[in-house]
Amino acid sequence: MNITDLIRTIPDYPKPGIMFRDITTLLSHPEGFSYTIQLLVDRYSQYDFDFVAGIEARGFILGAPLATNLGKGFIPIRKSGKLPGPTISQSYDLEYGTDQIEIHEDAFGRGSKILLVDDLIATGGTAAAATQLIERCGGNVVECCFVIDLPDLGGAKKLEAMGNRVFSIVGYDGD
Repeated sequence: MNITDLIRTIPDYPKPGIMFRDITTLLSHPEGFSYTIQLLVDRYSQYDFDFVAGIEARGFILGAPLATNLGKGFIPIRKSGKLPGPTISQSYDLEYGTDQIEIHEDAFGRGSKILLVDDLIATGGTAAAATQLIERCGGNVVECCFVIDLPDLGGAKKLEAMGNRVFSIVGYDGD
């Protein structure tokens, strides 16, 4: 199955010149969604790690079934103010300003091995902040996993320069 056939491209969203890669069409396709999760299960079934961490919100959609299939716990990484217990936060730069993500301070024990999951890697700001947050909490990121990579935007290279391994199922050059 070619999952790129199930990923919709929306031109000029969220601003002119952007080709937005939308996985909602993949998620709504039962066989395509199942196939995508199975690809990840197959890849990570032999990896040594303790938890899957998903970045809000599409990282939850992918990470939770992956964690369940692999018999691992799931850790949500959320936008600021969304988690109910004591949290640790990490700020990161946006095109215009900054944002912040958080994790529960007791989400995992020191030395835990974490697989980080999200739908797409573009410039890498959010994923880089998530890896920093995991490391600040005493965890070790075993790999950063994405369905889509936009290599021309440099996010995967940014994560690799920080010492992280990166995997994506598909890439879209020139976007």
